[in-house]
Amino acid sequence: MSDKAGVAEFARALVTHGVELVSTGGTAKVLRDADLPVRDVSELTGFPEMLDGRVKTLHPLVHGGILGVEEIPEHAEAMSAHGIVPIDLVCIDLYPFEKTIAKPGVTLEEAIEQIDIGGPAMVRSAAKNHDRVAIVTSPGQYDTVLDDLSEYGGTTHGLRAKLAAAAFARTSAYDAAITSYLTASEEGLPDTLSLRLDRAGELRYGENPHQPAAVYRDAGYVGSTVVGVEPLHGKALSYNNLADASAALELALDLARTTGHVGATVMKHANPCGAASAGTAEGAIDLALMGDPVAAFGGIVACSHAIDLSAAERLSAKDLFLEVIVAPAFEGDALERLRQRWKTTRLLAIGDAIGHDREGVMVRTLPGGALAQRIDALRPDPAAWTLAAGPKPSGDVLSACAALVCVSRALTSNAVAVGGLVNDAAALFGAGAGQMDRVTSCRLAVEKAGDRAQGGIAASDGFFPFSDGPKMLIDAGVRTIVQPGGSKRDDETVELCEREGVSLLMTGVRHFRH
Repeated sequence: MSDKAGVAEFARALVTHGVELVSTGGTAKVLRDADLPVRDVSELTGFPEMLDGRVKTLHPLVHGGILGVEEIPEHAEAMSAHGIVPIDLVCIDLYPFEKTIAKPGVTLEEAIEQIDIGGPAMVRSAAKNHDRVAIVTSPGQYDTVLDDLSEYGGTTHGLRAKLAAAAFARTSAYDAAITSYLTASEEGLPDTLSLRLDRAGELRYGENPHQPAAVYRDAGYVGSTVVGVEPLHGKALSYNNLADASAALELALDLARTTGHVGATVMKHANPCGAASAGTAEGAIDLALMGDPVAAFGGIVACSHAIDLSAAERLSAKDLFLEVIVAPAFEGDALERLRQRWKTTRLLAIGDAIGHDREGVMVRTLPGGALAQRIDALRPDPAAWTLAAGPKPSGDVLSACAALVCVSRALTSNAVAVGGLVNDAAALFGAGAGQMDRVTSCRLAVEKAGDRAQGGIAASDGFFPFSDGPKMLIDAGVRTIVQPGGSKRDDETVELCEREGVSLLMTGVRHFRH
């Protein structure tokens, strides 16, 4: 047992029902320290635990005792001839592989040592023979087993069948976690993609009220997530709440990692309508809410840093309504203020958040299959960009450009984000997203930005196929344009920007999001 919480109490209850205990070294010591009678598995098999514990239960006297069916004459004869004693209950908690790989800086060697071999073999053996054997794979099952023993004097077939199904789910998930970890460093994608998703809770409904929905946790995921987080306040979460809250959180963290300041976002229908990075949570949240005050109503706010009282006061504005507020933590007085202000708004505290950039594979299901790709975690790097036209931007402007590239990546393509500096802080002023042509995205972005586009910055997630989009931005007052480049007509955009004295930066990296 790697998780020994409650095992002594469980074993003590088993003993009262006449159960004889056999255990491996570490758990046996825990049981002896609790004054319980227990035999070492090495005493049962006649072989010591060896090879640093890698070999201890892989023995016929163990697996024969689990797999044997005494009603079959051949089995009974073989068990009698070889001194195999039937084993009626197996309690296994696999090596903590998932917890090990979740630790920062864990090495491959450390992870490999936490791949359980004998444990899964016994789990599968017991689950296969569940017609006779009860397999316990979680401390959460202890009470259910003891209830059966107390009521019936043994475990019922119905319980053993449920335990067996849970056991196979556990070994399947365990192998999936190992597979995912060992393939995570591959530059390509594996031939077989293994996912482990454990149900983390039921949702109020899906994208629409007539659609049932649930949320599942990826046990192998390392990083900040809203999955499985219980609200500190507010009503139950829906499918859309979690989808938008996750997107808002990722962009807020992206802004913080890219700029080195506090990141804040307002998400509405999977697109950011407000985003900013500033020196304080209050400052970033204020600028994000001002990005598009109309769209912010009924939106979801995420902040990369803890919410203090001043930030909570800003979020408590009388003319504002929010569905969800996400942050690493809420300070005590801030939490109380928000609870007083909002009756239904969900408050999600996700814990330490900045950490490292997201890694791994993202999957989108399709009828009959799925699409998989590496997560787009490439951080904007102004030092790697090319100045194709106009004057060289200042360091502050370049930092704001990087922030707006983050925003354009978070928008659905075709995407154009218009923003700029506000007292040395970077903010989104207006966005055009999800359009079939980039000119319309430019038009929507400058319409949303209004007069704030004067002297501003525009970031595009893809290249401009013609110079009409950039001209629309320039006519609105934009003075810096950031785009991947790569169009056959890039020279037309370069000539336009050079003629108008507008700085044109080519990143060389496209950031579509469909």
